[in-house]
Amino acid sequence: MNQRNFVKTSWPALIILAVYLLVGGLYVVYTPLWQAPDEPAHYNYVRSLAQNQGFPIMEPGDYDQDYLSRLTSEGFPDTLPIAPLRYEGHQPPLYYLLATPIYWITGGAVRALRIFSLLLGGIGVAMVFLILRESVPEKPGVAWLGGGLVAFIPQYIAIMASINNDALTVALLWLWLWLGLMYLRGKMSPWVLGLVAGLLLLTKTTGYGVLPLTLLVLYLRYRRNRMSPQWAGRQLVALLLPALMLGAVWWSRNIIVYGWPDVMGLQRHDMVVTGQPMTVDWIAQYGLAPFILDAGRTTFRSFWGQFGWMGVVLDIRIYQGLLILTALTAYGAIWHLSRVIRGSLDTRQREAFILLGSAAFITFAMFAFYNLSYVQHQGRYLFPALPFLALAAATGWQRLLEFKFAVITALALAPVALLLAVGGLIVGEMPTWPLAMLGATLIGLPVMARISERGYALLIGATLVGMAGLDLLCLFGFIVPILS
Repeated sequence: MNQRNFVKTSWPALIILAVYLLVGGLYVVYTPLWQAPDEPAHYNYVRSLAQNQGFPIMEPGDYDQDYLSRLTSEGFPDTLPIAPLRYEGHQPPLYYLLATPIYWITGGAVRALRIFSLLLGGIGVAMVFLILRESVPEKPGVAWLGGGLVAFIPQYIAIMASINNDALTVALLWLWLWLGLMYLRGKMSPWVLGLVAGLLLLTKTTGYGVLPLTLLVLYLRYRRNRMSPQWAGRQLVALLLPALMLGAVWWSRNIIVYGWPDVMGLQRHDMVVTGQPMTVDWIAQYGLAPFILDAGRTTFRSFWGQFGWMGVVLDIRIYQGLLILTALTAYGAIWHLSRVIRGSLDTRQREAFILLGSAAFITFAMFAFYNLSYVQHQGRYLFPALPFLALAAATGWQRLLEFKFAVITALALAPVALLLAVGGLIVGEMPTWPLAMLGATLIGLPVMARISERGYALLIGATLVGMAGLDLLCLFGFIVPILS
């Protein structure tokens, strides 16, 4: 695609980014201070650097579960200082170093630091647009819908509008993925990928998945172009050397401070952070089945929207609608992914699915591994997987809007609606709202598919307007009245 056509077809993405910044700005202003996960501890890290106290060192007392519970339950009153919350001191330093000048300029204004994170989150959204355009260049609508879905996930906006190193993590990881796709086509230097990977190692441990992804992207290019082993060796040096050199700066500091083999400071963190709910204790108290059910429910809700310190839940009808949307999207995505498995996609699309899918797999594996120790069913930990989820969702909806497939899907949903209605009659409580949403899907899906390409454009517009409206509802209907 030439530059003129790229600009011509990019205006929807620019509008989406503008609306993201507008809605996110409202979250910055109206979300009460400290009412975002770990925001006080991240702020204290920045303050330590800004006040020339150096990089924080994790010490006993930096995490007090009882004091934290009191702060959250009482809404962070001015009489209770946040200074004792220093449990993010093990984090790599890049986000906090970049935020320090903003602290100096604004005198430590919380909302200024939130805006910094919001802008980083916007860079992340822009990277999703570029990733999807690189993956499916002939279908710009895929990028618009996928990028817009990421931009307007209420929980994504809420996290990006808070002081949190997740914002820089997703921006750099998704930048690396976009550059990785360019590298596969021979249009990106391996040294640039190595540099971005190194910056990720200096941002957050959840970004360490970039190391196996580096090996994967090299293998994909080596296999496709039938390069020599000598070429692969030189590329491997260029891809890993900058990353490992940058990472080694922080790892060396941790070894000096915490001792070998605590390279990432996580052993000291686990020693200091006591009192958090442990998975083994939770299962012993409540049982395995209730644990799994609660984990699934909480992860789903907090992926879409469960705010504050996980204390603000939405109306159950909103979650029901999001569940139907998620299930329908997954259904279309699975059918589209079957085309990937059958090899009916071109090399470019297939490699994009492999790279993005592998990144998503690593993210889900890290989430599962973390929850083997701690009860941390926070859906925001899955956000690094959003490029793959966005690609799967957008291409899945293209599949759903193929007319024949849309009719088959509608017919398959009819028995589901009937079972819900019969179940409601049996128990004496009709599930009116889920039935209404299923009915709208039964009718609307074939209708949108019937109007061909306009159906996809209509879906994009309606979905993103609806998601932006949901963002505002979450803020002014739940976050502000409950947390203020």
